[in-house]
Amino acid sequence: MKTALYLQVVKKVKDMRSACPLNFGLELFGDKWTLLIIRDLLLFGKRHFNEILSSEEGISTNILADRLAMLEAEKVVKKRKDPEHKQKMVYSLTDKGRDLLPVILAIGEWSGKYAAEVLPRLEVVREIVGGLKD
Repeated sequence: MKTALYLQVVKKVKDMRSACPLNFGLELFGDKWTLLIIRDLLLFGKRHFNEILSSEEGISTNILADRLAMLEAEKVVKKRKDPEHKQKMVYSLTDKGRDLLPVILAIGEWSGKYAAEVLPRLEVVREIVGGLKD
């Protein structure tokens, strides 16, 4: 007997270009903005739309709204009302989102190996991650 979860996964795989595990990840976070949003939530403590919007990469409001909605639908991010400001939403990562930390770190290490100009920032990220593990 096929479970609801099995049918959900089969439908998702049918909607993808292929059932390759790498393709699955790339379809979820393979654009140029999604991992940066996850980075901001995971490493830099950003929780509100405008905080993420203010990142130096300059994401537009419509792209940010679209990516946050997609991440919420994929259960990578959850949002709730800010208890201190009822008109604001607070975004946070789910376990599924936090599990992307090794991916983000691996990309950062790869970048540091091949682009020396990112090494100072990579050191900052290493310090933040060290603090997360403590």
